[in-house]
Amino acid sequence: REHRATANGSGPVDAIFKAIESVAQSQSTLQIYSVNAVTQGTESQGETSVRLQRGDRVVNGQGADTDVLVATAKAYLSALSKLEFGRAKQKAQGSGLI
Repeated sequence: REHRATANGSGPVDAIFKAIESVAQSQSTLQIYSVNAVTQGTESQGETSVRLQRGDRVVNGQGADTDVLVATAKAYLSALSKLEFGRAKQKAQGSGLI
């Protein structure tokens, strides 16, 4: 399902995180954000990593793209997906489905 959101931030990365969070409403906290070049040159691929925490659960997400902002969104969504999978798994275990 596709969602659209806009947000203002102290820069484009902050705005991306805020826009995604406005839809996801994960109530998570960003612990770490890092960017690395995977290849050399001006057309290099950037790899981003994020660490999110919600309660006592901590997850990492990675993203890669030639556009570091797209890579950032991919990493954030990857981490959110792991948080949500963990939440769904806990609910299923509590109900005896797993």
